Amino acid sequence: MAKINPLLPGKLGNPELSLGSDPRLDPRLVTLFNQGEAMDEMLEESDTVNAGSSYEEAVAYIGLLEENMHPFYEALFADIKPVTNVTRRTQTIIDADDHEITLYIHEPSNRNGPLPCIVHTHGGGMVMCTAADTPYVRWRDELAASGLCVVGVEFRNGAGKLGNHPFPAGLNDCARAVQWTSFNREELEISNIIVSGESGGGNLCLAVALKAKQEEWIEEISGIYACCPYISGTYDPAPAELTSLVENKDYLIDASAQAMVKAYDPTGEHAKNALAWPYHATVRDLEGLPPHTISVNELDPLRDEGLIYARKLAQAGVQTISRTVNSTPHGGDTHMLSFIPEIYYATIRDISGFAKSIDSN
Repeated sequence: MAKINPLLPGKLGNPELSLGSDPRLDPRLVTLFNQGEAMDEMLEESDTVNAGSSYEEAVAYIGLLEENMHPFYEALFADIKPVTNVTRRTQTIIDADDHEITLYIHEPSNRNGPLPCIVHTHGGGMVMCTAADTPYVRWRDELAASGLCVVGVEFRNGAGKLGNHPFPAGLNDCARAVQWTSFNREELEISNIIVSGESGGGNLCLAVALKAKQEEWIEEISGIYACCPYISGTYDPAPAELTSLVENKDYLIDASAQAMVKAYDPTGEHAKNALAWPYHATVRDLEGLPPHTISVNELDPLRDEGLIYARKLAQAGVQTISRTVNSTPHGGDTHMLSFIPEIYYATIRDISGFAKSIDSN
C-alpha cells in the first residue's frame, strides 16, 4: 500500500489518487471524470503511446484522440443556449508560400467604434483540434459578447485531420494572422491586439510574441493572455522543478504528452528552441515584451511550467499577472461551461478586462 501524507497535495500525498478522487477537484466535476463515457474513452486512448513511441505511432495516437474529443466536447456543451448578438464571418488570407489560412471573425452585433481585438490560437497541443470545434466557436462567441473583436486562427496542426505539419508551420500561420490583423486595424475597427490561447494555443500565443520580438514587429502586439500553456516539451521523465507533473500525474495529461512533442518536432532538433517550447526562453529573450497574463489550473500537470514562465517574465521586467484557477483540471475554466459556468465566465471576464485595461492605458 502506498504511503499517504495528507499534508501534501495530489499524488505527492497519495500516489493512488485519480483526478476524480482528488479532494481538491470541484465536486461538480467528479461525475464527469469518474463516470463520463466519453472521457473514459479518451483516457483509454491516452494509454496507447509513451515517450518511446515512434513518430508514426504518435501521429496515429493523435488521430484517435482527436476523434474521441468530439463527442466529449459535444457532451460538455450540450443544452447550452447559443450566444446572441454576435456576428460571425470568415476570412481567407495567404501567406508568403501561397498557403491559405482561414480566420473566423466574431464581433458584437451592436458594436459602436473601435474595440480591443483578441487573436485566438486554439488548444490541442499544436497537433490536433480545429478552430471550428465547438469549444472554440463558443469561446470566441463569449469573448465577442463581452465587447471584443475576436479573430480565430485555423493554423496547420502537427498531426490530426489538419496535419501533418511539424513546427514551425502552425506558429508561422498564427504569426501571419496577427500581422494581417494589425495591417487591417482600420477595416476591422480595432484598437489593440491581444494574442490569446489555451494549452497548445497557449504555447503558440507565447511563441508568437517571441517570434515578433526576434523579427522586430513586437510593437504590433499589445498583450498576451495564455491559459494552461503547454510549453516545456519535456514530460517523461519529469524535470525536477515541474512538481505539478508528479503532483497531478495522469490528470487528463500523461506521458503521451511526449508523443505530441514528437508529432510537433519529429527529430527533437527544436527541443530547446523557445519558439517551439517557450519554457526554454531566457530572461533576456523576454525583455521588452508587452504585458502578459499567465493563467493555470490547480490540478493540471502543466501548472508549474506556466508559473515558472510567469516568474521569468517578471524577472525580465515584463508587466505580468499570473493566476491559478483552483479546483480545476487542465483547461477546466475554458471548456467545462455546463459544469462550472461561473468559473468559465470568470476567465472570460478576466481576458476581456485585460484587453480593455491595456486599451485604456
